[in-house]
Amino acid sequence: MRPYWRDLRSIWIWIALAVVIASKWFFSSTGHAGPESLAEGIYEVRRVIDGDTLELMTGAIVHVDGIDPPETVKEDAPATPWSSEASELTKEFVERAGGRVGLTFPLERRDRRDRFLAFVWNGDEMLNEELIRAGLARAKVGYNYNSAMKRRLSDAQKEAQREGRGIWSRDESIVDTARP
Repeated sequence: MRPYWRDLRSIWIWIALAVVIASKWFFSSTGHAGPESLAEGIYEVRRVIDGDTLELMTGAIVHVDGIDPPETVKEDAPATPWSSEASELTKEFVERAGGRVGLTFPLERRDRRDRFLAFVWNGDEMLNEELIRAGLARAKVGYNYNSAMKRRLSDAQKEAQREGRGIWSRDESIVDTARP
């Protein structure tokens, strides 16, 4: 016959195991966390968070890779110049795409905040490139993605600089704190 304390210990182990399984099921089914992975493909956008961040209907948060736009959403800080224009361009891009965008991924799939990194497409148009070309973001070529894409984004930035668009404008009435 087994001692009484061993029976209690096994009951507590089963209870603890049941709590762990139930909590994992609850938190994964409530939609608090996005999916663990995303395949390249077409996705429906739930909302545009800011100029370089989208939330998909799957719950995934996607960060537009290879760009650095002025910040719209930053805790305890006002929106920076050109940030609302970057957000607006992103919303218009998603609307033109009918709320469904294509995603392709660089070598690194997630950023330090655990968001998915992606190049965002509507047919042949790439959001990343359009934001840079409009002067509403800088090209960030120091990240781990292919050289052809880096060249494409760099060329868009050179065009925006040459044409004096957005953050590269000569309008002195707008103070751009992000300008070097």
